[in-house]
Amino acid sequence: MLSSALKILQMIHTLDPSVGGVSAAVLTLSRGLARGGHKIDIVALDNPSAPWLADVDLTVHALGHGLTSYRYSRKLLPWLRQHGGNYDCVIVNGLWQYLSFAAWRCFARSSIRYYVFPHGMLDPWFKETFPLKHIKKWLYWPWADYRVLRDAAAVIFTSEEERLQATRSFWLYRCREKVSPLGVEAPDPASSPAKEEFLARYPSVRDTRMFLFLGRLHPKKGCDILIDALSQAVVDPQNPVSLVLAGPDQIGWEARLRTQVARSNLASHVVFTGMLQGAMKQGAFASADAFILPSHQENFGMSVVEALAWGLPVLISNRVNIWREIDTDRAGYVEADDLTGTTRLIERWVHTSPAMRETMRSNARKCFSRRFEINRAVDSLLRILNEPHVTA
Repeated sequence: MLSSALKILQMIHTLDPSVGGVSAAVLTLSRGLARGGHKIDIVALDNPSAPWLADVDLTVHALGHGLTSYRYSRKLLPWLRQHGGNYDCVIVNGLWQYLSFAAWRCFARSSIRYYVFPHGMLDPWFKETFPLKHIKKWLYWPWADYRVLRDAAAVIFTSEEERLQATRSFWLYRCREKVSPLGVEAPDPASSPAKEEFLARYPSVRDTRMFLFLGRLHPKKGCDILIDALSQAVVDPQNPVSLVLAGPDQIGWEARLRTQVARSNLASHVVFTGMLQGAMKQGAFASADAFILPSHQENFGMSVVEALAWGLPVLISNRVNIWREIDTDRAGYVEADDLTGTTRLIERWVHTSPAMRETMRSNARKCFSRRFEINRAVDSLLRILNEPHVTA
C-alpha cells in the first residue's frame, strides 16, 4: 500500500450508467480504493430513489437532481461546508456544471485539498463542433472553471493525449497537471451459458465474425460512419461479418440508424441490443471477434479497456485518447475517424491472418494488465494524492 488510509470524497453529477463512462470510472476507482482500506464517500446530484443507486456498494449521498442543465443544487454547498472537513481530500469529476464551482467555493481556501478529473471536458473537439456552446462557456470560464482548475491541488488527466488536447481550448489556462489512467477490474471468464444466452437472443450473429460496439448511440461515437463502413468494406463472403451496436439511445437516434441499416441492405448483419449489463454483457464480449469504436471524441474509453481485459483486439479511431497506448502495444488497429479510416479498420481486421489475430488477442490482455488493471490505476492516483502540495 502506498499510503496510510485516506478519507476521500468523490463528487459526480450522476451515477446513472446510461449517461456515459464517467459513472463507471468513478465507481470502479472508488471500489479499488476501498479495497485498499481507504474510506470512500460519493456525493451525487441524483435523486435518492434513483434505481441505479440500489446496487451501489459504497456510501452515496444523493442530494437530489440539480436544476437546469447547469445542475444547480441549493443543498450541495451547505452539505459540503457541513461535511467537507471530514475528508482528507476531495475529487471532483467533471466541469461546466455547478458541482465543480461549489467545490471551488468550499475548498479553494481551506486546508482540504481538492483534485479535478476533467474527463475530457476540455477537449477542443467540443469547441470545434459546438462553437455557440463554446462562446457560452467563455462567458463564465474566467470567473468559474478557470479558477476551479487554477486552485486545485492537481488537475488529473487520464492520458497524456487528454492533457495535450486540454491546453488548446482556452488561452486563459493555468493548473498543476498530472496524468493518471483509469482502469477496470480483470473480468471473470465468461461462462458458456452467458455466451449461449447472448447468441440465443441474437442468433443472426452466430457463426459470424462479430464486431462489438459498446457505448451510447450518439453522433460523437461515429455509429453512422460505422454502418456505412460495414456496407463498403470488402470482406470474404465465406466468412460473414456482423455488427452489434450495444448501448442506450439517449437522443432518439436509433430509429435513424435502423433506417440507415435498411437502406444499406445490412438488416441481417447489424443488431441493436440496447444497453447490456451482467451476463448479457459478458456474453457479448465472449462472442465478439473484435471491438470497434470509430469515435470522433473519446476521453479515455472505458469500454475499450473492458474489451482489452477480455482479450479483444480494439479497432479505434485516433480520436480515442488512449490510441497511442493501443498502437504501441499492438493491441489493435488505429485509423482516422472518417469513413475511409473506419472502412480500413474493418478490412484490416478481416484480412488479418489467424496467427496474427491470436497474437493481437494476447497483446490486448498484456496491454490491459500492464496499463489499465484497476490496481495500477489506484496506485497511480494515490501517488498523486500523497504528493506534497505545490501551488500552480
